[in-house]
Amino acid sequence: MIDLKKSYNPEEIEGKWYEFWEETGLFRPDPDTSKQAFSIVIPPPNVTGTLHMGHALNATIQDILIRWKRMSGYKTMWLPGTDHAGIATQNVVERELSKEGINRHKLGREAFIERVWKWKAEYGGKIIHQLKKLGASCDWSRERFTMDEGLSRAVRDVFVILYEQGLIYRDNRLINWCPRCHTALSDLEVEYEELEGKLYYIRYPLSDKSGYITVATTRPETMLGDTTVAVYPEDERYKHLIGKELELPLTGRKIPVISDPNVDPSFGTGAVKVTPAHDFNDEAIGKRHGLHSVTVIAEDACMSEKAGERYKGLDRYQCRKKIIEDLKELELLEGEKKHIHSVGHCYRCKTIIEPLLTIQWYVKIEPLAEEAAGAVKEGRIRFIPEAWKNNYFAWMRDIKDWCISRQIWWGHQIPVWYCPDCKGMNGGMPQGEMIEHIFFNPITLKSGATVAGGRYSELRIAGLSHEEIINNSKVIKISKDVKPVCSREDIKECPECGSKAVIRDPDVLDTWFSSALWPFSTLGWPNKTEDLKTFYPTSVLVTGFDIIFFWVARMIMMGLKFMEEVPFRDVYIHALVRDAKGQKMSKSKGNVIDPLIMIEKYGADAFRFSLAAFAAQGRDVKFSEDRVEGYRYFINKLWNATKFITNYADYRNVQQMDDNDLDITDKWILSRLASAADDVNKYLDGYRFNDAANSIYQFIWHELCDWYIEITKPVLYNGSDKQKSAVVNCLFFVLEKSLQILHPFMPFVTEEIWSSIFGQGKSIGLSYFPAGMKRYQDAEDRMNYIIDAVTGIRSIRGELNIAPSLEIRADIKTLSGEAENILKDNLFAIKKLTRCKEINIGSNIDRVKGSAVSVKDKMEVYIPIEGLFDIKSEINRLEKEMSKIEDAAALSNKKLLNEDFLANAPKSVVEKENARFNDLIQKREKIEDNLKLLKTVVSD
Repeated sequence: MIDLKKSYNPEEIEGKWYEFWEETGLFRPDPDTSKQAFSIVIPPPNVTGTLHMGHALNATIQDILIRWKRMSGYKTMWLPGTDHAGIATQNVVERELSKEGINRHKLGREAFIERVWKWKAEYGGKIIHQLKKLGASCDWSRERFTMDEGLSRAVRDVFVILYEQGLIYRDNRLINWCPRCHTALSDLEVEYEELEGKLYYIRYPLSDKSGYITVATTRPETMLGDTTVAVYPEDERYKHLIGKELELPLTGRKIPVISDPNVDPSFGTGAVKVTPAHDFNDEAIGKRHGLHSVTVIAEDACMSEKAGERYKGLDRYQCRKKIIEDLKELELLEGEKKHIHSVGHCYRCKTIIEPLLTIQWYVKIEPLAEEAAGAVKEGRIRFIPEAWKNNYFAWMRDIKDWCISRQIWWGHQIPVWYCPDCKGMNGGMPQGEMIEHIFFNPITLKSGATVAGGRYSELRIAGLSHEEIINNSKVIKISKDVKPVCSREDIKECPECGSKAVIRDPDVLDTWFSSALWPFSTLGWPNKTEDLKTFYPTSVLVTGFDIIFFWVARMIMMGLKFMEEVPFRDVYIHALVRDAKGQKMSKSKGNVIDPLIMIEKYGADAFRFSLAAFAAQGRDVKFSEDRVEGYRYFINKLWNATKFITNYADYRNVQQMDDNDLDITDKWILSRLASAADDVNKYLDGYRFNDAANSIYQFIWHELCDWYIEITKPVLYNGSDKQKSAVVNCLFFVLEKSLQILHPFMPFVTEEIWSSIFGQGKSIGLSYFPAGMKRYQDAEDRMNYIIDAVTGIRSIRGELNIAPSLEIRADIKTLSGEAENILKDNLFAIKKLTRCKEINIGSNIDRVKGSAVSVKDKMEVYIPIEGLFDIKSEINRLEKEMSKIEDAAALSNKKLLNEDFLANAPKSVVEKENARFNDLIQKREKIEDNLKLLKTVVSD
């Protein structure tokens, strides 16, 4: 007995089936070693994260692929996990601490890290539970975390190997610094935004009192750290001043005028103030000319002691205001004007970054990048869509060494130690050296609290005074020339002198460092595991375009370096999910869509199918809730069709169908099924998810439900038992295969139906995906006659607004004997499908006066409309409606031609008006067609 509930309720069955899949081990790789492997490692979401639309699209695409390949006979493995997300996670926990009135410095490093682990245990698995609600068929027994024991070992091994090979080094150079997060950022972690600022024109007097040079700058506060003014060598305005000295205003210092070919003589005044400690271009000039650096902005974005007594301690923007006031008073501010410029922000907290000179750790990237670029050029890795390959190459050409150290506590601490007792390393506070280059052992405060060792800025933030720090006996100057000890194991004593006072480098690694090892570290590297042997390289990486450089390129580099093989064969770049109007989702716009709300309202299947149906290559997803609702109706359609089919289960014969028992409509639906299966296989193989979803949707909704089921109803209602059995066998076969094709997209509803009819305790996910089924092309060609006749009659009914309940007469003039025979053989079904009380078919049929016409390939369809309705009244009604539409269209067009409206109205309002105008034009065209048809009938 097949028992399906009256209606489908996703809330009742989704949890039940997910639990069943996990309990039966469906998501684990098949132990059959003869099967070809297909593997995916999930882009690890941040442990702080919750499911957003990007995650949902990404996970849905991966799940479709893994379920499809599992059903296609592959040994599949989809490895899940989360990323420790250094800065993001530390920020979350610090906010929790602030609510308790404490900070991490009061806790100390070890206690703070324990607190983060505790937070991770309580809240860090939230996104994993949400992925399960989506239906993600990951092998959760293999779940990894970027700071678990195995991955931590892999990270340390990689660091040590790269260090020993000279590919990791320490250097004192300008970096992007976030004053809010108190850490260095790589170039890729800086987001640039066009902002309106000011260009200030400042006079720098010549020391010989003979005049001045005017420079233009957007950052007057950095002038306190200027070490020269540079001009273009051939600039006639300044050639005579090269080599002369200037008095640097507000400082009492003197600086030279130099020439440099990289100065743009057209910008500002053509004379450029040079601050090597606070600008990347200036740093390059400084290195070319051997200039010294003066750091006047500290790591908290306040002015340092080198900014002078008047300005030290001020916020950088307060200082700017004060400097402008002082320059005006000295009559050295020549003027100011508005200026649009690109300003860098921290990708995490959106604070404006500050270029700072600090010692950091770097990966020498060029040797790794060369082979990584070659792997894509040689076709060992494919980008889909292919256009993204050009972006990848462009970045590889302009690549810079990767800053991998971060001044936070949560993350993989750099495995490097320093000894304060070795000669030359313990020197207190050397004169003229940067205070940021100093590390410390733990220091006990007057309160009795112990502050963990760290950089100078860390201890200042913790509340220690400058004097408390520099007078401490454990101060160590760490210059870039001091050779540290790098080790896979923790160092307890100095290998050189035996001192037990060794200090570990307080910095942690960039989160992307551990993520770059994800495809092989998660499979057990550096051990030679069976998983590594079986599933590496992985088959495909599904990811967004925004992390091609952050992550994809670095995984390729590290995979080639440590595995001597690419980490994946294909990289599928999915688009950005936007709202229905194509706008980027943001909280400020109020257009953010919560995937969990979509799942709660419509079920996971409808939501997943919507994402797949939207996922066209190279095109952003314009997500619409209406479409999700539409696919919920699709599920209802499938459910009701299944209930209808199962009503005739008593006529089902489980033996193989016999071609001799099949009529034209049976063979047609089987052939269309075979075509749909082949199309879905082809489209999924080419990562054309929208085309695959559309193929199975069109087949189930239109060909199976709208055509085949409807056309078989006369047989099911009135046929012989033998006829019924043939049709029912075909219906059950088509239903079974349709469920299998649909399963990767809609796993829950297909499992529910399958288990009730075909399962026998076995999941549909372990059945075989349909492929290479028999085609009946002749049946498709012949069935087209029936379809043409039905659509011809229906189109006339629709165009003339003939009530569906009204039974009409149709005359069909056939243009071939085959068409005539097939239509006559299926006359009863055609009448039922078109609500015709009478249909006349033949080659000698003539058009009756006053008939509407639909011309098809091998036939002409005539509908006599006299007496069906008052034609003249209908013409009059349509002409009145046409007049209204023309007036509305004229008004809309006038508005769209108004330049003031286009310039001042919000973009969304203009787009809405455009859509309204186009809609009116389409309505007008349809009415014109209907009027033409009716007037033709009247003229007869």
